[in-house]
Amino acid sequence: MAHDGTDRRAFLKAAGGAALTTSLFPGNVRGANDRISLGFIGVGQMGSGNLGYAAKVPGFQISAVCDVYQPTLERAQAQANRLGFEGVKAVRDFREILADQSIDAVCISAPDHWHPYMTVEACKAGKDVYVEKPAFVFIDEGPKMVEAARKYKRVVQAGTMQRSGRFFQKAREIVKSGELGEITFCRTFQAGTTKKEGWGKPPDAAPPKGLDWDLWLGPAPRRAFNANRWGVAPDRWSTFRYFWDYAGGAMTDWGVHLLDIVQYVYDEAMPVSISAQGGRFYVDDNVETPDTMMVTYRYPAFVASYESRTANPYPMYDNTYGTSFHGTKATLMVNRGGYSIFPNYKSTPVVEEKTKAMSDTNVPHWNNWLACIRSRQKPVSDIETCVRTTATCVLANLSLRHGVTLDWDERAFTVKQAAIQPFLKHNYRSPWKLEV
Repeated sequence: MAHDGTDRRAFLKAAGGAALTTSLFPGNVRGANDRISLGFIGVGQMGSGNLGYAAKVPGFQISAVCDVYQPTLERAQAQANRLGFEGVKAVRDFREILADQSIDAVCISAPDHWHPYMTVEACKAGKDVYVEKPAFVFIDEGPKMVEAARKYKRVVQAGTMQRSGRFFQKAREIVKSGELGEITFCRTFQAGTTKKEGWGKPPDAAPPKGLDWDLWLGPAPRRAFNANRWGVAPDRWSTFRYFWDYAGGAMTDWGVHLLDIVQYVYDEAMPVSISAQGGRFYVDDNVETPDTMMVTYRYPAFVASYESRTANPYPMYDNTYGTSFHGTKATLMVNRGGYSIFPNYKSTPVVEEKTKAMSDTNVPHWNNWLACIRSRQKPVSDIETCVRTTATCVLANLSLRHGVTLDWDERAFTVKQAAIQPFLKHNYRSPWKLEV
């Protein structure tokens, strides 16, 4: 996709977000009994989880795993073997996976800064894609991901898997039915307790044996190895997500899930203005993203907020995270544990649904991707939906970091503040280039 405003306007819907169409892709479709050969790129904690979910979906054949860290690679290969898949190839360079014509589709669970490049290259290689959220780090990467999916006729499912959860689908139905009345305010929130020392302050050092640090960095700026920049350790999610070079902190890690439900309910509407405040007020370690944050979004028909607390776990609606819709008749709060409807008047009882049988989101999401690989329809989290939600989150980080309220031009997919526009653009380290 070219970068001029005309092409971007052709790519994205007008402000207010009409529902995305479900067009059919031409091309060869496998028979119902054929198994889809999968390669997994990035098999740390998120990637190994995805490998396990895929194994539960009849129709997938796990054929290859890839990681730049040898111990992680070996563990994933052993995991696939335990799950009953034989002859699983293990490679350290993702380009071997993309070049392998026997592999039909890839799951990309590498760090966030790799998502756009790997997705585009996988589409160019003729492979369908499951890519983890957030979609990107820089705004202008997003349209290229969508352009690649459309140009090469690929089915690209994003990892915003809550859309495949029955609780979230039911919540969407309730909001759209008018049962809550007219809605002018939505809230997204997360709360928890972090240690004062956070992740500590390890010094820069030599990379551990078996890690290709330069390939891990890839298109990101060259930096000395630091244990927190890499962040891989037992029993924790990698801390790369708290450095601006590679991710966007809680905003793009958790916030993308929470805000995605708002945009899912409102047929992919995007905000028209974004204002964020926050900072590192409590935690004292060497990561970069804020420990506390508050964002206000002005959507075309309502106001929404995002709240992140890591120094106080006090719940709202008896939960420490969720997405809520506040109407003239009632409020609905939904998360992965269920949904609750709180009437505005005490004479009406609270309605709750928390059936465990409805709580799974991951395996249904993988089932949806498989069905769409076969039908060539857009999946429930088609890449365009995740690009729009990721942009909503990245814009909040830009507002916070630059101390300015941003006005979003959805048609041109840019902000109206000229001084901020350069920060929407990626600048890949040589020799990496994002080209569709």
